[in-house]
Amino acid sequence: MRLYRALLHLYPAAFRTEYGEEMCGVFSARKRNTSGLSRVALWAEAFFDTFFNAITVHWDLFRQDLRYAARTLSRAPGFALTVILVAGLGIGASTAVFTVTDHVLIRPLPFASPQSLVKLWESPPGYRMEASPANYRDWKSMSTAFEAMSAFRGLSVNLVGQGQPERLEGASVTADLFPMLGVQPALGRSFAPEDDREGAAGTLLLSHRLWQTAFGGDPGVLGRPVRLDDSPYVIIGVMPRDFHFPSRDAELWTPMRFAAREFEDRNDNYLHVIARLAPGITLEQAREEMRVIAARLEHAYPKENARTGITVNPLRDEVSRQARLLLAVLFAAAICVLLIACTNLANLLLARALVRRKELAVRTSLGAGRERMLRQLLTESLVLAVLGGVFGVLAARAALPLLTMLVPQSLPAPEPFIDLRVLIFAIFLTALTGLGFGVVPALRATSGAAASGLREGSRGGVGGRKEPLRSALVIVEVTLSVVLLVSAGLLIRALWRLQATDPGFRSEGVLTLRTSLPMPKYERTATREQFYSRVLSEVRELPGVSHAAYISFLPMVLRGGIWPVSVGGHIQDRAESHTASLRFVTPGFFTALGIPFRLGRDVSEADRRESLFVAVVSESFVRRYWPGENPLGRSFQFAFQGRTVVGVVRDIRVRGLERNSEPQVYLPYKQVPDGGLSWYAPKDLVIRSFTQTGTLLPALRRIIRSADPEQPVSDVRMLAEIVEADTAPRRVQVRVLGAFAAVAFLLAGIGIHGLLSFTVSHRAQEIGVRMALGAQSSDIFGMVLRQSLLLAGAGVVLGVALGYAAGRAMQALLAGVTPGDTAAFAAAVGLSLVMTMLGSFLPALRAVRVDPATVTRAE
Repeated sequence: MRLYRALLHLYPAAFRTEYGEEMCGVFSARKRNTSGLSRVALWAEAFFDTFFNAITVHWDLFRQDLRYAARTLSRAPGFALTVILVAGLGIGASTAVFTVTDHVLIRPLPFASPQSLVKLWESPPGYRMEASPANYRDWKSMSTAFEAMSAFRGLSVNLVGQGQPERLEGASVTADLFPMLGVQPALGRSFAPEDDREGAAGTLLLSHRLWQTAFGGDPGVLGRPVRLDDSPYVIIGVMPRDFHFPSRDAELWTPMRFAAREFEDRNDNYLHVIARLAPGITLEQAREEMRVIAARLEHAYPKENARTGITVNPLRDEVSRQARLLLAVLFAAAICVLLIACTNLANLLLARALVRRKELAVRTSLGAGRERMLRQLLTESLVLAVLGGVFGVLAARAALPLLTMLVPQSLPAPEPFIDLRVLIFAIFLTALTGLGFGVVPALRATSGAAASGLREGSRGGVGGRKEPLRSALVIVEVTLSVVLLVSAGLLIRALWRLQATDPGFRSEGVLTLRTSLPMPKYERTATREQFYSRVLSEVRELPGVSHAAYISFLPMVLRGGIWPVSVGGHIQDRAESHTASLRFVTPGFFTALGIPFRLGRDVSEADRRESLFVAVVSESFVRRYWPGENPLGRSFQFAFQGRTVVGVVRDIRVRGLERNSEPQVYLPYKQVPDGGLSWYAPKDLVIRSFTQTGTLLPALRRIIRSADPEQPVSDVRMLAEIVEADTAPRRVQVRVLGAFAAVAFLLAGIGIHGLLSFTVSHRAQEIGVRMALGAQSSDIFGMVLRQSLLLAGAGVVLGVALGYAAGRAMQALLAGVTPGDTAAFAAAVGLSLVMTMLGSFLPALRAVRVDPATVTRAE
């Protein structure tokens, strides 16, 4: 019978108490009358009968508890609304940040068997770079650790003939890339090996978005001819709606179609290489094989591949370290907010349980079991948590557009959204929150001490000084709020420092736009010169325009091509950072951006291919190659030509405010060779103007349309917006973390206020006696403040220690601000003291207003 009695524990305790012995007697009698297979059948019947009946009994009790919880909470709507809002804030913050963190760092990429996809890089000492076509070809032929290896490169083209000319982003890919990813077009076919051959007819795949916007979603689009950069292409397919590769900006794809000359230079690095591990091959085995291949290639090509290794990383791990750290900090902050919410709610329920102790004591005296009351109280907590969870999910959905700015644009996945995976996380958080803030108060309320609620007077109550648990919860809230305040303060200080960084140019009042000239239409330098001259001359005549010029790549937008530098006839080793960034400019660019000259002159219209090949270089270029010397007239080999330095300009922040930039070389736009370096042809127009953009832009479009009706205008932005966008992820993080810190600040203040209010109400008789014996109002006021300051002081001390540890953990984000920054810690401590005073004022005032005569009569 011991087994059957154990089986009965599936029922609630109250049910077992009332019916357990009777059920055991019936089962025992039936058992005596059976044997063999009949007894086995009896046990099977008993098991299933008990299991399903227990579920029915629990469900009936749960419905009763729900009705009881609804009646109870309807009598205290203010309390219920407060709990729902506080729980919703904690759950919403965690759910929103989890949605983005899961999307960026955890969720598998939307490709077939994504865990076996890796990305390969060339790795000179100290950095990594894209592969050259020659090295890619050798990797592919020499390796056996990969089932497949493919490559792609970025593509930016003009689409002409579909209404207004458009500038579109996409990628050129090898024909085997999409099959390796396990992706097929939703309409039409993918690239075939024949499409990938040099001289093959141009074929094109559209993104679903481009198909809808430019072609109206026409299923008859297959076979339609289009022109990309003045070259003919035929549409052969449309990719699925949720396909985004290599980034969310990609609108179209073309086959790579390598030319034979592209395999001649092993320092021509522009290919992104992706491979799939062969079955049974581990990442370490693949890395070891590529180390061997890198050594063989270095031996075969000692000059080009000197000290050049090969890096193999999981494709999922290509998210930058800063993006990972940004999200990790926010996720930790969200968990802090959730913990603060739970401690605050536990405090609220503890106070409510003590208020209801008389009710619970009466029910106990009337025979209600502790398990039954515990179930009802936990049901209340879970109901409140579920309502809070619903509110939290809605809040998380509303916050997602802001948090989406933290998702790297290069992530080959759609924007984050709340799906079943996120909802499961939210449900888990809701259940955890309901149990987290409900269990301890329920246990305290249903303990034997609740019977003391039948006694009247102060001796039956429990004063704040006798509530170490509630005091500990308040200390936890203060501690976590200080950690968030310190973290937010440190990141705000880092953001201010970055925003105060001088980019090396003046961005105010500069409008930028892009006119990428298509090849082969503009492959001759003279043809491009005519376009630039006409556009610039007409733009400079516009009212309010002071300067205008073209450059290959704007700073902080594209870094430019990195080329090896040879000084004094000696070819420098690229592995030793003897490289510089290449940009072609028109005269007046440095004046337009306010970049000062340190020595020499600007490029001029007289700098043509028939004249001396000249260059304007940055200060860092001079410091690297001619430190302490006059660089004017010095020569160096760069981009296939000998160059003579005619000017030196100030360094600018090409890679953004946070990253160091390589030395810069600026070349005259007329010295671009015909048919060569076409990617470096000037494309970004900068205009310094005192006119409003809305007035200036229509005139600019008219000028460009008159110069070439088929030339699209894209990327219209103020240069100040570009500089501001460089810190956009940080600003989003600071805003979100600041909001979390504000919520924590508010909740901690509410926690202190709630505890002191409860203390004052339950020590009212003691306070009245003190006042009757001669205590002054200032003494009572000080007594309450001392208690709050002790709690806050303990929380601040712990919070400062943990805040410093948090600062050390996120030091990579602090941009030179020390983890122990005095201003950030002083602000956090000061705000904590303000929070303490605000939370303490009303309870202290209420204590001062206690009437001794009234409370002594109550006693």
